Amino acid sequence: MSLTSADIRNVAIVGHNGTGKTSLLEHILSNSGVISRAESVNSGKTVSDYTDEEIEKGLSIHASLASLEWANKTMNFIDTPGTADFVGEVVSAFRATESALMVIDARAGVQIETIKLWRRLNNRNMSRIVFINKMDIDRADFHAAFSDISERFSKTCVPVSIPIGSGSSYKGIINLIENSAYLIGETGSTDIPADMLETVEEYRLTLIESAAEGDDSLMEKYFEEGTLTPDEIRQGLIIGLKDNKIVPVLCGSAETDTGIVSLLNFLAIAAPSPDVKIEHALKKDEEIEIPVNPVGGVSLFSFKTTIDQFSGKLSFIKVVTGRLNTDCELHNPAVGKKEKPSKLYRMVGKKLIEVRELAAGDIGIIAKSAHLGTNNTLSSPELSYTFKSLALPHPIHTLSISAADKKSEDKMNEALHRVMEEDLTFQVGFNKETKENVVSGMGELHINMILNRIMEKQKISINTRTPRIAYRETITKPSGAEYTHKKQSGGHGQYGRVIIEIKPLERGEFFSFENVIKGGSVSKGYMPGIEKGLLEAMEEGYLAGYPLVDIGVSIVDGKEHPVDSSEMAFKLAAKGALKTAIVKANVVLLEPIMKLSVFIEDNYLGDILSDLSGKRGRVLGQEDIGGGLTLVQAEVPQSEMLRYAIDLKSLTSGTGSFELEFHHYEIATGKVVEDVIKQSKENQEN
Repeated sequence: MSLTSADIRNVAIVGHNGTGKTSLLEHILSNSGVISRAESVNSGKTVSDYTDEEIEKGLSIHASLASLEWANKTMNFIDTPGTADFVGEVVSAFRATESALMVIDARAGVQIETIKLWRRLNNRNMSRIVFINKMDIDRADFHAAFSDISERFSKTCVPVSIPIGSGSSYKGIINLIENSAYLIGETGSTDIPADMLETVEEYRLTLIESAAEGDDSLMEKYFEEGTLTPDEIRQGLIIGLKDNKIVPVLCGSAETDTGIVSLLNFLAIAAPSPDVKIEHALKKDEEIEIPVNPVGGVSLFSFKTTIDQFSGKLSFIKVVTGRLNTDCELHNPAVGKKEKPSKLYRMVGKKLIEVRELAAGDIGIIAKSAHLGTNNTLSSPELSYTFKSLALPHPIHTLSISAADKKSEDKMNEALHRVMEEDLTFQVGFNKETKENVVSGMGELHINMILNRIMEKQKISINTRTPRIAYRETITKPSGAEYTHKKQSGGHGQYGRVIIEIKPLERGEFFSFENVIKGGSVSKGYMPGIEKGLLEAMEEGYLAGYPLVDIGVSIVDGKEHPVDSSEMAFKLAAKGALKTAIVKANVVLLEPIMKLSVFIEDNYLGDILSDLSGKRGRVLGQEDIGGGLTLVQAEVPQSEMLRYAIDLKSLTSGTGSFELEFHHYEIATGKVVEDVIKQSKENQEN
């Protein structure tokens, strides 16, 4: 019997770094028989953390896919990094799944990444299940963690399992739906300990009431009989979770392999299947909705790309409509190419498992595709839409890079562009104004790991430094000048005379040119040359060699020679005229101003505001966004933001995060101007 969309569960495993996500997946895989035994993170042998970097550093860097069968359901888990530098991996995982398994440390409770991830889930209206892990560690407290979640987030938290003891006295869990206990080291269920009956009754009442609220008929029965059967509880939870009205909370310990089976059973029954999901696509520039549908033409979305040294290029795909097999002739509108997948796979960590087909809603791999890239759509020719791209965050940390010689630079650039294909939150570019190669990413750790990997593999050295700022210059008052370009060197000479007036324009208008000559003293045929000369003079700047912008120029008069005038002569005359005029136009330096959004825990607010004040920032507002988190919005000069990823990490003990984008240019004053001019002169001398 073919797999249907209703039989699939796609779940992203997310949470703050160190909550035990990778260990949890290990035990999920061992309990489902996919692997013979669960390995520890310290062993370097876990299924999901398999790259050299992840093994060396002991943390997840890449989203890792693992497929398994459980209770007649195909389950695709995507284990994600918990460090903010690798949030792009989380975004791609959210796009491919219908629910998230939020892992929380039983001792630490809700942490900063928990809050940030919760907000991302809210923005997607995405279902989530909480697993309170590490019930066996010292000072583990299920009740405190459960209360923390309930108080910080505006969702109804529903207990599904609770622990028996904690820390060194932890013995196992109680499944509240089944009303039975599961102890460490025992495979079957047993009776609930007598000293926990009262606690169980209290939590079970909350569970039943929440389940009853999911369906009118269940609510009616609950009022009549005062309770619900296990199947009725499950039915109510399925409805509530599907509608994203409740957050089921389970618990256990990956380390002691407890609570895992109850978690798997619950996900198999209650986690939403792909047929609840709507994908957004573009058709002739109009946004349309595409539901997961097994009928009709095939369409799929590529949400991630990796390049494996043994398997080559691997494209992670989510099938949205139809049934994908190797006979499908598909079209890639992004590159205008046809594609026929040669082989299809499921994946468990780095292990590929070949399959004949993938149903609508399923996740899998297309290997060695020549043209398929992240964010691409593949579809049957008759389907004329493309799925919307991943909503990835903007890079926030930038470095200028250079290599020792041309050969090393070629190797570096080739490797950098290969990384860009895999990681869309990492960007490489050349800044024409500052004449620098620059790389941008989600933080210092993100960029350094990429550059270190390239240096090690390519056997080259890469130098990094703080990038230069793309300042601008402009004028603040009107001026005028006349200039004659005259040159005689035998034969035809060069002659052109122009009289111009200049004025400041509104910020962002860049340049305007107007011919107001009366009487035709300069032919219209020379006007293009005059305009080119003006633009060249603007490009060269005045104060510190940065481009002049927002200048309006009018040519009011001039003179030409019947033999010696040419477009080149008038170009040089115009250039000289502008350079003369700006001397009296009060030239000022413009600096780029960035729009900054900082997400911090409330207790760091004072430190952040003080730091922004010291960075010449203007705080626009602050907002309590729930979960003990504050959003601060400000405008700050770009020159103060070059090391903000490092500064914020230091100020908030690594818990804060921020988003940054260019906003506008404004006039710089004081020491900033002096320093920029001084640096410009030093660069010219060198």
